[in-house]
Amino acid sequence: MANLTLAIPDETLRRARLKALEQGTSVNALLRKHLEIFAHTQSAQEEALDRIRSRAEQIRAGSGGRRWTRDELHER
Repeated sequence: MANLTLAIPDETLRRARLKALEQGTSVNALLRKHLEIFAHTQSAQEEALDRIRSRAEQIRAGSGGRRWTRDELHER
C-alpha cells in the first residue's frame, strides 16, 4: 500500500479528526474509503457514453449489419 502526504490546514484536520472520532474511525480510513469510491465511480458523462454505445450495438445487431443509405436516414 502506498503512502500519501497531504497539506491540510490545521483547523480542518483538527475538526476532521473530531468528526472521525465521533464516527468511530480515523481520518485516514475516511480518506481511503472516499478515494476508493472516487477512483471506481464513473462520471455521468462516461455512463451516458456507455449507454449510447450499448444502444448503438443493439441497433447494429438488430439490423443484421445492414448499412443505412443517406436517403433512408433522412426520410420523413
